[in-house]
Amino acid sequence: MEKVWLKSYPAGVPENVPEPPFRSILQLIEHGFSEYPDNPAYTNMGRTITYAELDELSRQFASYLQQTLGLTRGERVAIMLPNILQYPVAMCGAFRAGLVVVNVNPLYTARELKHQLKDSGARCIVILENFAHVLADVIADTDVKHTVTTGAGDLLAQPKGAITNFVLRYIKKSVPPYKIANSTSFKKALKMGAQQTLKPVDIGFADIAYLQYTGGTTGVSKGAMLSHRNMVYNVQQTITWQGDAYKGAEPIIAITALPLYHIFSLQGNCLTMMAQGGLNVLITNPRDFEGFAGEIAQYKFSLFTGVNTMFAALMNTPSFKDIDFSYLRVCIGGGMAVQPAVAKDWKKATGSTILQGYGLTETSPAAVVCRIDSEFDGSIGLPIPSTEVIIVGEDGNAMPVGSVGEICIKGPQVMEGYWQRPDDT
Repeated sequence: MEKVWLKSYPAGVPENVPEPPFRSILQLIEHGFSEYPDNPAYTNMGRTITYAELDELSRQFASYLQQTLGLTRGERVAIMLPNILQYPVAMCGAFRAGLVVVNVNPLYTARELKHQLKDSGARCIVILENFAHVLADVIADTDVKHTVTTGAGDLLAQPKGAITNFVLRYIKKSVPPYKIANSTSFKKALKMGAQQTLKPVDIGFADIAYLQYTGGTTGVSKGAMLSHRNMVYNVQQTITWQGDAYKGAEPIIAITALPLYHIFSLQGNCLTMMAQGGLNVLITNPRDFEGFAGEIAQYKFSLFTGVNTMFAALMNTPSFKDIDFSYLRVCIGGGMAVQPAVAKDWKKATGSTILQGYGLTETSPAAVVCRIDSEFDGSIGLPIPSTEVIIVGEDGNAMPVGSVGEICIKGPQVMEGYWQRPDDT
């Protein structure tokens, strides 16, 4: 097929990405630990952890999963957390123990949670205590045998961490009562893991990294099997496409307000930043726009990812005027179409163009993205390197340019299939 989009590629961007330097997400994160130990990796509510600290904390959690719980290579661990420091610790720990991560939306209903836990066969779940009562209602009907609960303030500096947990539990009453057998606190799990020795686990391209569940808008929610190859290649594609956008901005600072349990933020912020020694500024509650604006005003950030409603609401927040956008190099809008009026107002207020992209959970997710140097015109952009896109008709054959049809995507980022659903695949 003729790749007509290549004529519109920026200078220096290849048709295909080079072979990724990592064979797994495990290698990617361990590269971050060894190459950027003193760089800040994640910050949340006033507490920052470096790559060296994340290395130690995730090793402790991995040891707990592997040695204390006895979980073995390929078993699934569910993570039901908002954007707090416990998320990267739990995720990195799971990979270091050779496990598969099942991301779970903390706002799931009992029915939705039960389906995902049963379908994935997760043996362990890490959950914010605010949502543990939902789990308590369904856990008996799942394969979950081990629960790790955590308070929002567990990894924050003291006394802020203790105060945060106290306020949420007893003042705001945000933690409904629950009772779960075989439940351990996150802090206790780290202490237990610190006393164990982690046995290295060999995982590679072919191993499943995530069971990333689709929204179920066209039927029952399905688990997309995203392999380490899928994710590592999509990170490599993203880094190749960005070119020298961040030249002179090291370390890259990313505003991470979109949830890490969603594929957009997971790949574009979490993993892509870790591959480059960048910092993720975790926003736990982006719906508190005053707090959101006040938090990011403290940073000279170079990457901002968001959705249309977020851009619009943030611009209507009084303290938006206090945010310094002069260091912003890349701004990506995804999840839904960005409205032209929002893009125009954002450009006027920040001087930065919102670049759109298109992808799916099933494509890890990036497949089509606007050029970094482009202006907003409503387009979703061009297929990124090593990606082929065609439009097909009802007969499955390719349609001429300008035709309306179904989008078909081919590339190393396309999922391995749907978990236990070969017919749907």
